[in-house]
Amino acid sequence: MHKITLGIEALLENNLFLIEGARVGLICHPASVDHHFQHTADLLNRHADVRLTALFGPQHGIRGETQDNMIEWEGFVDRQTGIPARSLYGEVREPTSAMLDDVDVLVVDLQDVGTRVYTFIYTMALAMRAAKKHAKRVIVLDRPNPIGATAVEGSMLKAGCESFVGMFPIPMRHGMTIGELALLFNRAYGIGCDLVVVPMRGYERNCWFDETDVRWILPSPNIPTLDSAIVYPGMVYLEGTKLSEGRGTTRPFELSGAPYIDSHDLAVRLNALDLPGVHFRANSFQPTFQKHTGIICHGVQTHVTDRSVFRPVITGIAVIKAVRDLYPDDFAWQDPPYEYVFDRLPFDVIAGGSALREAIEDGISLKDLAESWNSDEELFRKLRKEFMLY
Repeated sequence: MHKITLGIEALLENNLFLIEGARVGLICHPASVDHHFQHTADLLNRHADVRLTALFGPQHGIRGETQDNMIEWEGFVDRQTGIPARSLYGEVREPTSAMLDDVDVLVVDLQDVGTRVYTFIYTMALAMRAAKKHAKRVIVLDRPNPIGATAVEGSMLKAGCESFVGMFPIPMRHGMTIGELALLFNRAYGIGCDLVVVPMRGYERNCWFDETDVRWILPSPNIPTLDSAIVYPGMVYLEGTKLSEGRGTTRPFELSGAPYIDSHDLAVRLNALDLPGVHFRANSFQPTFQKHTGIICHGVQTHVTDRSVFRPVITGIAVIKAVRDLYPDDFAWQDPPYEYVFDRLPFDVIAGGSALREAIEDGISLKDLAESWNSDEELFRKLRKEFMLY
């Protein structure tokens, strides 16, 4: 078990000079807590030497106010602190000049899950852009990458395919902490704001979340456990299809299926692929919301048996290919919109381009698909070295 000091703890213990005397705006969410489960907003608001003036929340709100994608939340006064909370998920995703009137320094304390399409990292990026425009400093408080900050998997986002779930050319599994991503976005991708990252102490980048002494707090409603986060980099692709990715169940992203599937046949097909570190168990489930609400779906539960060799991205694509091969007349891609993109197929938005969908439609093998990502993965491994803090 690795004992670590989180960015928020390091800020208050050794780096308070960064915010003393400044009006502080905080971007936070439910997982913005210290080792004692104290929320960052409450810690800063109670501190005698900190002047917290504004709260900003990403998708799902500052304390988990909303559930689904593209369900927007309105600003409000936070009950615990009495401070205005403003939404950065909706019509306004980049802080406006008016929002920053009473802010000198923007502090970002968000728990990422290690996947390109997770919107929190782009809320951070847009806040950094706003800070550059309006001459504000940004302080990012670092947190662990739950699925380890080593492995890289998947193709990089293609130019011209940017969205709120992919603003920069990074692979689906990027293997960086949110503080390292902030440095990457700022220097390599030209944001150029006044940025300070407060690193963790005691963190080793090959650590999985449960190998640290930090308790898991769900960062968003559909990543309730570390198990969900481990499979998410691949199973999130199912959001771009009409297959259920398990939203509306107690095991989102681990469960997948549709009413027309034979669970046994799908499990046999997937297990025959002998993918590393994973077993597919035939299963049926009934979503309580989202796709196929109230209808029994048949499919599989993805059980990770060895996370050290498990490759989530190719595994998620394998599920899609298997269903499409078994049920070509029933399988379908999801219709727009997706995360504020109205003119592209959701799968292409998630994949960062149309090439992956076209390869699946052309029947390209899993082996060839995975090999087609090699150059992107290697390019990114080299690029990220400059920004590694651990």
